[in-house]
Amino acid sequence: MGSVTVGVLRERARGECRVALVPESVARLAPGGVRVLVEPGAGAAAWFADADYLAAGAELVPAAELLQRAQVLLCVGPPDPATTAGLRPGTLLVGLLDVLRNPVAAGAWAEAGVTALSLDLLPRTLSRAQPMDALTSQANIAGYKAVLVAADTFARFFPMLTTAAGTSRPAAVLVLGTGVAGLQAVATARRLGAVVTGYDVRPESREEVESLGARFLEIPAVPAVRTGADGYAGRLAEAEQLAQQQGLEEAVARADVVITTAQVPGGRPPVLVTARALDRMRPGSVVVDLAAGRSGGNVERSEPDATVVTAQGVTVIGAGHLPSAMAAAASTAYARNAGAMLTYLLHDGHDDHDGGPTVDLSDEIQAAVVVTHAGSVVHPAVAALLDGRARLGGSR
Repeated sequence: MGSVTVGVLRERARGECRVALVPESVARLAPGGVRVLVEPGAGAAAWFADADYLAAGAELVPAAELLQRAQVLLCVGPPDPATTAGLRPGTLLVGLLDVLRNPVAAGAWAEAGVTALSLDLLPRTLSRAQPMDALTSQANIAGYKAVLVAADTFARFFPMLTTAAGTSRPAAVLVLGTGVAGLQAVATARRLGAVVTGYDVRPESREEVESLGARFLEIPAVPAVRTGADGYAGRLAEAEQLAQQQGLEEAVARADVVITTAQVPGGRPPVLVTARALDRMRPGSVVVDLAAGRSGGNVERSEPDATVVTAQGVTVIGAGHLPSAMAAAASTAYARNAGAMLTYLLHDGHDDHDGGPTVDLSDEIQAAVVVTHAGSVVHPAVAALLDGRARLGGSR
């Protein structure tokens, strides 16, 4: 296998503190013939110093030079327009590119001749893809941090405490959505001594929740929905969603803390906590919405990256970017995922004449994550989104 040059820039998105590779991963990649270029200060927000990158074998170079020399650009979130404009044709871009929500960016990468690979499209049900599963690693961190944020905001104890001043009851925590983030939230809240209830529409959820020592909330009017090939539960019909909201309202009103985690790839998250449910909560209650973002959230009054206190005294935290709040741990986990993907792309049979990775769309993993290649948008779902936008534009 020949050598390949990988570049890592400082993340430009507002509030993003993670970095795509940490010094530990740089050292791990070196024996495989990977040279790493790092923009000075790229890891500073996650407490990784330039000196540590140099000691691991990386080279520090300015951003403009890095973009000209790198064959592969690793990033956490999608690059900003200025970075996209500086990418050379043939560059392989790897990151959580969020193309189902922003397919226009994919069109720009295709026009630039960039091969874009989006880790958030990775099939989560493929066992051999698990080392590359950045969504799972970041969701684990988000679920853990969500409980700590809630506990810090909640003005009472999480565990039951008996002291000379009397006994305090444990907090009642309700976790809505028990995928990776939700189960981690359940486990963390249990460790802190709360009484925890979990809810999900997937049939396997009950066993998962109860295995962590929590209760499972049943809503008889809502049918179980099986997990799809993407690792997410399917959508409920409109009448079923209404029944779910009505069933959840009672449970939300009894909770001291509610953590919501339900996401839909590329779509709007389902509303699980309505304004009416919030109004029934006790003053001092806390709601943390992990799905809060540009396309909405699970809680009607949540706002992205903001904390809102309702007229009834309920604190609603829009926490869609919690992994960045634990940047050192999140970056370390993400770097292992990105490094695993890079190693996969560079294994024997995937090298071209100059040592760089080649794209093999007959490969199950690559077919799922490669978005653009050879000047075209090759991912069917993203291409369909772009085509739909083009037709809408043409009808105006």
